Amino acid sequence: MRYSPSRWLAALPVYNEVKYVNGVLDEVREHAEHVLVVDDGSSDGTDQQLAERDDISVVRHPQNRGYGAALLTAFQYAIDHDYDAVVTLDCDGQHQPQRIPQFIEATTSADIVSGSRYLQAFEGDDAPPAQRAFINRLITRQINRRLGFSLTDAFCGFKAYRVDALRQLVPHIDDEGYAMPLQVWAWAAALKQTVIELPVPLIYLDLSRSFGGALDDADVRLQHYNQVLDDAVRAACRAGYFRTSNRRRTLCQEAR
Repeated sequence: MRYSPSRWLAALPVYNEVKYVNGVLDEVREHAEHVLVVDDGSSDGTDQQLAERDDISVVRHPQNRGYGAALLTAFQYAIDHDYDAVVTLDCDGQHQPQRIPQFIEATTSADIVSGSRYLQAFEGDDAPPAQRAFINRLITRQINRRLGFSLTDAFCGFKAYRVDALRQLVPHIDDEGYAMPLQVWAWAAALKQTVIELPVPLIYLDLSRSFGGALDDADVRLQHYNQVLDDAVRAACRAGYFRTSNRRRTLCQEAR
Protein backbone atom coordinates (compact mmCIF):
# COMPACT_ATOMS: atom_id res chain seq x y z
CA MET A 1 0.00 0.00 0.00
CA ARG A 2 1.36 3.43 -0.96
CA TYR A 3 2.17 5.61 2.04
CA SER A 4 0.14 8.82 2.22
CA PRO A 5 0.27 11.21 5.21
CA SER A 6 -3.39 11.86 5.95
CA ARG A 7 -2.74 13.39 9.38
CA TRP A 8 0.35 15.51 9.87
CA LEU A 9 1.80 18.12 12.17
CA ALA A 10 3.80 21.32 11.69
CA ALA A 11 6.20 21.77 14.61
CA LEU A 12 8.28 24.81 15.48
CA PRO A 13 10.99 25.00 18.14
CA VAL A 14 10.96 28.50 19.62
CA TYR A 15 13.31 30.37 21.92
CA ASN A 16 13.02 34.13 22.46
CA GLU A 17 11.38 34.90 19.12
CA VAL A 18 8.98 37.61 20.29
CA LYS A 19 9.78 39.68 17.19
CA TYR A 20 8.75 36.98 14.72
CA VAL A 21 6.58 34.38 16.42
CA ASN A 22 3.07 35.66 15.70
CA GLY A 23 3.78 36.59 12.10
CA VAL A 24 5.38 33.23 11.37
CA LEU A 25 2.58 31.32 13.09
CA ASP A 26 -0.07 33.25 11.18
CA GLU A 27 1.59 32.10 7.94
CA VAL A 28 2.04 28.51 9.16
CA ARG A 29 -1.65 28.26 10.06
CA GLU A 30 -2.53 29.09 6.44
CA HIS A 31 -0.85 25.85 5.38
CA ALA A 32 -1.20 23.51 8.37
CA GLU A 33 -4.24 22.44 10.36
CA HIS A 34 -2.26 21.03 13.28
CA VAL A 35 0.53 23.23 14.65
CA LEU A 36 2.76 22.61 17.66
CA VAL A 37 5.14 25.13 19.19
CA VAL A 38 7.80 23.90 21.59
CA ASP A 39 8.74 26.94 23.66
CA ASP A 40 12.23 26.18 24.93
CA GLY A 41 12.12 28.38 28.02
CA SER A 42 11.63 31.76 26.34
CA SER A 43 12.08 34.78 28.62
CA ASP A 44 11.39 37.70 26.25
CA GLY A 45 7.58 37.62 26.18
CA THR A 46 7.28 34.89 23.54
CA ASP A 47 5.47 32.68 26.06
CA GLN A 48 2.82 35.34 26.70
CA GLN A 49 2.19 35.74 22.97
CA LEU A 50 1.80 31.97 22.59
CA ALA A 51 -0.60 31.83 25.55
CA GLU A 52 -2.92 34.28 23.79
CA ARG A 53 -3.37 32.00 20.76
CA ASP A 54 -6.06 29.32 20.62
CA ASP A 55 -5.17 27.97 17.16
CA ILE A 56 -1.99 26.10 18.11
CA SER A 57 -0.76 23.59 20.69
CA VAL A 58 2.13 24.59 22.95
CA VAL A 59 4.56 22.53 24.98
CA ARG A 60 6.79 24.65 27.20
CA HIS A 61 10.16 23.73 28.66
CA PRO A 62 10.43 25.51 32.03
CA GLN A 63 14.09 26.24 31.28
CA ASN A 64 16.04 26.63 28.07
CA ARG A 65 17.42 23.20 27.15
CA GLY A 66 18.53 23.61 23.56
CA TYR A 67 17.46 23.32 19.93
CA GLY A 68 17.85 19.56 19.85
CA ALA A 69 15.80 19.16 23.01
CA ALA A 70 12.96 21.19 21.49
CA LEU A 71 13.00 19.04 18.35
CA LEU A 72 13.00 15.84 20.41
CA THR A 73 9.95 17.10 22.31
CA ALA A 74 8.23 17.77 18.97
CA PHE A 75 9.16 14.32 17.68
CA GLN A 76 7.79 12.62 20.78
CA TYR A 77 4.59 14.67 20.58
CA ALA A 78 4.07 13.55 16.97
CA ILE A 79 4.65 9.94 17.99
CA ASP A 80 2.38 10.12 21.06
CA HIS A 81 -0.44 11.73 19.08
CA ASP A 82 -0.24 9.24 16.20
CA TYR A 83 0.56 11.62 13.39
CA ASP A 84 1.69 10.16 10.07
CA ALA A 85 4.27 12.88 9.40
CA VAL A 86 5.75 15.99 10.96
CA VAL A 87 7.35 18.99 9.30
CA THR A 88 9.75 21.12 11.33
CA LEU A 89 10.64 24.72 10.63
CA ASP A 90 12.25 27.54 12.56
CA CYS A 91 10.34 30.51 13.90
CA ASP A 92 12.84 33.23 13.02
CA GLY A 93 11.62 33.98 9.51
CA GLN A 94 14.27 31.89 7.71
CA HIS A 95 11.82 29.30 6.41
CA GLN A 96 8.85 29.95 4.14
CA PRO A 97 5.66 28.32 5.46
CA GLN A 98 4.12 28.13 1.99
CA ARG A 99 6.58 25.31 1.27
CA ILE A 100 5.14 23.12 4.05
CA PRO A 101 2.74 21.13 1.81
CA GLN A 102 5.59 20.37 -0.61
CA PHE A 103 7.64 18.90 2.23
CA ILE A 104 4.76 16.79 3.50
CA GLU A 105 3.96 15.51 0.01
CA ALA A 106 7.61 14.51 -0.43
CA THR A 107 7.35 12.12 2.53
CA THR A 108 5.52 9.81 0.14
CA SER A 109 8.97 9.20 -1.40
CA ALA A 110 11.32 9.28 1.61
CA ASP A 111 11.57 8.78 5.35
CA ILE A 112 13.29 12.16 5.80
CA VAL A 113 12.85 15.19 3.55
CA SER A 114 15.57 17.75 4.23
CA GLY A 115 15.62 21.33 3.07
CA SER A 116 18.77 22.52 1.34
CA ARG A 117 19.86 26.12 0.99
CA TYR A 118 22.61 25.10 -1.43
CA LEU A 119 20.83 22.76 -3.83
CA GLN A 120 19.46 25.58 -5.97
CA ALA A 121 19.95 29.35 -6.17
CA PHE A 122 16.90 31.56 -5.67
CA GLU A 123 16.55 35.18 -6.65
CA GLY A 124 17.18 37.33 -3.61
CA ASP A 125 19.19 34.72 -1.68
CA ASP A 126 21.15 36.16 1.24
CA ALA A 127 24.84 35.52 1.64
CA PRO A 128 25.31 32.97 4.43
CA PRO A 129 27.59 33.89 7.37
CA ALA A 130 31.03 32.76 6.23
CA GLN A 131 31.95 30.66 9.27
CA ARG A 132 28.60 28.88 9.35
CA ALA A 133 28.77 28.09 5.63
CA PHE A 134 32.34 26.81 5.97
CA ILE A 135 31.46 24.50 8.87
CA ASN A 136 28.33 23.30 7.07
CA ARG A 137 30.38 22.38 3.99
CA LEU A 138 32.97 20.47 6.01
CA ILE A 139 30.42 18.54 8.06
CA THR A 140 28.23 17.82 5.03
CA ARG A 141 31.26 16.44 3.22
CA GLN A 142 32.09 14.22 6.20
CA ILE A 143 28.53 12.90 6.41
CA ASN A 144 28.45 12.06 2.71
CA ARG A 145 31.85 10.37 2.74
CA ARG A 146 31.21 8.32 5.85
CA LEU A 147 27.50 7.58 5.65
CA GLY A 148 26.92 7.34 1.91
CA PHE A 149 24.48 10.21 1.57
CA SER A 150 24.57 12.89 -1.14
CA LEU A 151 23.54 15.87 0.96
CA THR A 152 24.25 19.49 0.16
CA ASP A 153 23.12 20.98 3.50
CA ALA A 154 23.56 19.08 6.76
CA PHE A 155 22.03 21.69 9.06
CA CYS A 156 18.85 23.09 7.50
CA GLY A 157 16.05 23.01 10.08
CA PHE A 158 13.28 22.82 7.48
CA LYS A 159 12.57 19.09 7.34
CA ALA A 160 9.75 16.58 7.16
CA TYR A 161 9.78 13.11 8.67
CA ARG A 162 7.60 10.08 8.49
CA VAL A 163 6.62 9.41 12.08
CA ASP A 164 7.32 5.70 11.59
CA ALA A 165 10.92 6.71 10.87
CA LEU A 166 11.00 8.84 14.02
CA ARG A 167 9.85 5.87 16.09
CA GLN A 168 13.06 4.17 15.00
CA LEU A 169 15.29 7.23 15.34
CA VAL A 170 14.22 8.83 18.61
CA PRO A 171 15.50 6.12 20.98
CA HIS A 172 19.02 6.77 19.66
CA ILE A 173 19.01 10.59 19.78
CA ASP A 174 20.01 12.43 22.95
CA ASP A 175 21.98 15.54 21.96
CA GLU A 176 19.99 18.57 23.09
CA GLY A 177 21.97 21.21 21.19
CA TYR A 178 22.61 22.27 17.62
CA ALA A 179 24.62 19.08 16.96
CA MET A 180 21.53 16.90 17.25
CA PRO A 181 21.01 16.66 13.44
CA LEU A 182 24.36 14.86 13.19
CA GLN A 183 22.99 12.05 15.34
CA VAL A 184 19.92 11.96 13.11
CA TRP A 185 22.08 11.52 9.99
CA ALA A 186 24.20 8.81 11.57
CA TRP A 187 21.23 6.80 12.76
CA ALA A 188 19.21 7.37 9.59
CA ALA A 189 22.10 5.74 7.73
CA ALA A 190 22.38 2.96 10.29
CA LEU A 191 18.65 2.23 10.04
CA LYS A 192 18.78 2.45 6.23
CA GLN A 193 16.22 5.22 6.09
CA THR A 194 15.68 7.03 2.81
CA VAL A 195 16.53 10.72 2.47
CA ILE A 196 15.84 13.34 -0.19
CA GLU A 197 16.52 17.08 -0.27
CA LEU A 198 14.25 19.90 -1.40
CA PRO A 199 15.68 23.31 -2.33
CA VAL A 200 14.79 26.27 -0.11
CA PRO A 201 15.95 29.90 -0.31
CA LEU A 202 18.85 31.24 1.73
CA ILE A 203 17.26 33.68 4.19
CA TYR A 204 19.13 35.20 7.13
CA LEU A 205 17.22 37.82 9.10
CA ASP A 206 19.29 37.54 12.29
CA LEU A 207 23.03 36.94 12.09
CA SER A 208 23.60 37.08 15.86
CA ARG A 209 22.63 33.50 16.79
CA SER A 210 24.47 32.11 19.80
CA PHE A 211 25.37 28.43 19.73
CA GLY A 212 25.95 28.45 23.48
CA GLY A 213 29.06 29.44 25.40
CA ALA A 214 32.29 28.08 23.95
CA LEU A 215 30.45 26.85 20.84
CA ASP A 216 30.25 30.42 19.59
CA ASP A 217 33.90 29.92 18.66
CA ALA A 218 33.89 28.37 15.18
CA ASP A 219 36.89 26.09 15.82
CA VAL A 220 35.39 24.75 19.04
CA ARG A 221 32.03 24.25 17.33
CA LEU A 222 33.57 22.32 14.44
CA GLN A 223 35.48 20.08 16.83
CA HIS A 224 32.28 19.47 18.80
CA TYR A 225 30.29 18.60 15.69
CA ASN A 226 32.95 16.12 14.57
CA GLN A 227 32.94 14.53 18.01
CA VAL A 228 29.15 14.16 18.05
CA LEU A 229 29.24 12.56 14.59
CA ASP A 230 32.08 10.23 15.64
CA ASP A 231 30.24 9.20 18.80
CA ALA A 232 27.00 8.52 16.93
CA VAL A 233 28.72 6.35 14.32
CA ARG A 234 30.61 4.53 17.06
CA ALA A 235 27.38 3.86 18.96
CA ALA A 236 25.69 2.50 15.84
CA CYS A 237 28.67 0.25 15.16
CA ARG A 238 28.65 -1.08 18.71
CA ALA A 239 24.94 -1.84 18.32
CA GLY A 240 25.69 -3.99 15.27
CA TYR A 241 24.87 -1.61 12.44
CA PHE A 242 27.09 -0.69 9.46
CA ARG A 243 28.42 -4.26 9.08
CA THR A 244 26.69 -5.43 5.92
CA SER A 245 29.21 -4.18 3.35
CA ASN A 246 32.93 -3.58 3.02
CA ARG A 247 32.42 0.18 2.99
CA ARG A 248 30.41 0.07 6.19
CA ARG A 249 32.85 -2.25 7.90
CA THR A 250 35.53 0.30 7.08
CA LEU A 251 33.32 2.99 8.63
CA CYS A 252 33.22 1.08 11.91
CA GLN A 253 36.98 0.50 11.85
CA GLU A 254 37.50 4.26 11.43
CA ALA A 255 35.16 4.96 14.35
CA ARG A 256 37.02 2.79 16.89
